[in-house]
Amino acid sequence: MRINTQGMKKAQVILLLFGGLWRPVCGGSQETNGLSLEDFRAHDPYILADEPSRTYYLYTSVTSGALPRGQAGVVTYTSKDLITWQGPKVIFEVPKDGWANPAHGAWAPEVHLYQGKYYLFVTLHNRDKLIERGPRSRQATHMRGTQIFVSDGPEGPFKPFADRPATPEDLMTLDGTLFVEEGVPWMVYCHEWIQVTDGTFEAIRLKDDLSAAVGEPILLFRASEAPWITPWEAKPEDPPRNFVSDGPFFYRTKTGRLMMLWSSWLEDGQYAQAAAYSLSGRLIGPWRQAEPLLTDNSGHGMIFTAFDGRRMLVVHRPTMSPQSRARLHELEDTGDGLRIKTSSPAVQRENNKPKSGEN
Repeated sequence: MRINTQGMKKAQVILLLFGGLWRPVCGGSQETNGLSLEDFRAHDPYILADEPSRTYYLYTSVTSGALPRGQAGVVTYTSKDLITWQGPKVIFEVPKDGWANPAHGAWAPEVHLYQGKYYLFVTLHNRDKLIERGPRSRQATHMRGTQIFVSDGPEGPFKPFADRPATPEDLMTLDGTLFVEEGVPWMVYCHEWIQVTDGTFEAIRLKDDLSAAVGEPILLFRASEAPWITPWEAKPEDPPRNFVSDGPFFYRTKTGRLMMLWSSWLEDGQYAQAAAYSLSGRLIGPWRQAEPLLTDNSGHGMIFTAFDGRRMLVVHRPTMSPQSRARLHELEDTGDGLRIKTSSPAVQRENNKPKSGEN
């Protein structure tokens, strides 16, 4: 299915982006060999370079209509060379007896190898359980948060620690990721713009085994602090202005500079893969915004090290389901930051296509 977004309000586009409405290209549980990244949908892609098996695992979410038992979940595609892929294999389905509604989606899955175990971070939802709105919110807010599951292997089975998200239950949150500083694990997540209008990035400390959060969340920065970001309104004449925060991921450069990847909207209706830097070199910040790494409707990126030593960035592009595909870029670590060194052939072909209105 192709979607014509001309004339759509940005609010509608955002609901399509994050609403989990679309089925993957390769639905169901049947695996296919010899796939390229062009052959299957991947939104919010996350790649684990699993050293024990020398295998790359690409994780992405699927809707409830795409799986045999009618539950939203997570699938993985595997590769030995980042070129040829096999999948999808279902590695997680939203439990039917938990706090989240299995029909309401699973977003932004990440799998982290930590202290010998594999931890799945995934954002779940229950639109039937309403929570308090923010003081300027114009929309209903419901339970949404990142829950952590644990397994002995990268393909599961993943088991919950408890029937609740790790993020605060009275906050509408998403996109939780793992960050470890001086041996202390943290979850960093987005506080949803739907509840707070100006989306934020916040951090909460986790127990050593990642089984639960401890303490209170701390604010890192607000999306509106980026000079390049563009707000959107439900109606141009009807503020407040809303700023989307999306997809945090951390990377420390070869000189020790701490950076956070994140994404949001540009003024031309495109999505940007952005970055921020900690002036202290620590999670607490303060954080300063840099120019985006990519302004070509890419987003929700993460960085991994390939088995040959290359630093790789994976993003989805375009930022519109169901056309979203995983796109790979090789990075150069300059010490002060990162720059795109080379892009995959598929990205190069897209960049060379004539723009609308050009011959």
